[in-house]
Amino acid sequence: MKPVQPEPYDAIVIGAGFAGLSAAVRLVERGARVVVVEARRQLGGRATAFRDPQTGEWVDNGQHLLLGCYRETLAFLDTIGARDRVAVQPSLAVSFVDRGGRASSLACPMLPSPLHLLGGVLAWDALGVKDRLAVFNLVPAIRLAMAELRGGERRAASPGETVENWLIRNGQTARLREMLWDPLAIAALNQSPATAAAPYFSRVLAEMLAAGAQGSAIVLPLVPLHEMYAEPARAWLESRGSRVLAGAPARVVVEAAKVRQVSTAAGAFTAPAVVAAVAWHALPSLVEGDTAPLAGIVDAAAGTSASSIVTVNLWTKGRALASPFVGLPGRTVQWVFDKRAILGRGASHLSLVSSAADHLDSCSNDAVIQLAIEEVSDALPEMRGNTIVRANVVRERRATFSLAPGQPPRPHARTPVAGLFLAGDWIETGLPGTIESAVRSGHAAAEAAVQGHP
Repeated sequence: MKPVQPEPYDAIVIGAGFAGLSAAVRLVERGARVVVVEARRQLGGRATAFRDPQTGEWVDNGQHLLLGCYRETLAFLDTIGARDRVAVQPSLAVSFVDRGGRASSLACPMLPSPLHLLGGVLAWDALGVKDRLAVFNLVPAIRLAMAELRGGERRAASPGETVENWLIRNGQTARLREMLWDPLAIAALNQSPATAAAPYFSRVLAEMLAAGAQGSAIVLPLVPLHEMYAEPARAWLESRGSRVLAGAPARVVVEAAKVRQVSTAAGAFTAPAVVAAVAWHALPSLVEGDTAPLAGIVDAAAGTSASSIVTVNLWTKGRALASPFVGLPGRTVQWVFDKRAILGRGASHLSLVSSAADHLDSCSNDAVIQLAIEEVSDALPEMRGNTIVRANVVRERRATFSLAPGQPPRPHARTPVAGLFLAGDWIETGLPGTIESAVRSGHAAAEAAVQGHP
């Protein structure tokens, strides 16, 4: 082990995904000098990209969407000068192809929220009259969720209730659930509506609708994920005297209920504050020494289940989509993204996304590719007869933590160990495992560190 580095750091951030980089940027904004250490050589954590070995294209390790209500994420992008690397819809607009092959579009008018969503559903020709009118049955629950978001004591959903049961209890028809609520729930929660706890979904709806008509709009990255935020954040931090070290796995050494040092391949670092911005499953192996004060948090992290995402990337000779993306409700592949339309000339592939994909974990890559091609060809006439040049599969088996009722409690930013703070999408933010949850957790950890060490 190299000797402790002589540079005086105010904080050490472990992990260079959204949580770690947002924490580091916020700390620097508060006057701190920070060193960020990342185990991988590529920044970005679970939201990054890699070069395809055959085509040389940058391929995201999974399609990540943002929403217009991601206020802290968008503010983070503003701070690091990367807001122009995403495109925000004026209002929610999504093309769908249902299981019968019928194409339709949900287009929400520019009305005050939630009238824009109600207007979009009422005009959506994919739904029958009964299905369209059923959306009004959910309005009282949505209003309750929005009041809860503002600090109201009444709960919009019970912690032991699943999303599916909550929707049925609130009068949502099977067709409306399949076409609208289930795709939204699966995308936001990365878990089946029959499994995920309803409070997380009611919180998502409240966040979307409380932020105005653009709050529910989709925000698309216009560049590969690491270029969208990770590299701009690195440049921003380094231009202000902080450091970002990639390829530097770390261990937090705890002694007498406080952090003694952070050990890395680049040397040992000390600082008054350490932010551990790693995934829940990485926390147990991150800390060593006298870890008894962290036993409850570590045990909860170790006992938290995961939910996977599988992405099939296809390179085809011809165009397959008339729009940048399309939803395929009721199928294993829920979304198709045309990277050519989104990223421009630097990309020539389609990304076929299957969230809540634990059932695919035992399938071979060839079987997953075949299933994806069959489903997309069935839904999109342009794919039939389209020559597929190349295909690959990206599996994120621990893409997000489980939101099923009965999972261990999520920790807060502060820990019983002096100088140690936690960040990550799994930290208690009230949100599911989203980019916005990661950024909010990073900001919370940074503020807690500043308050703890004035």
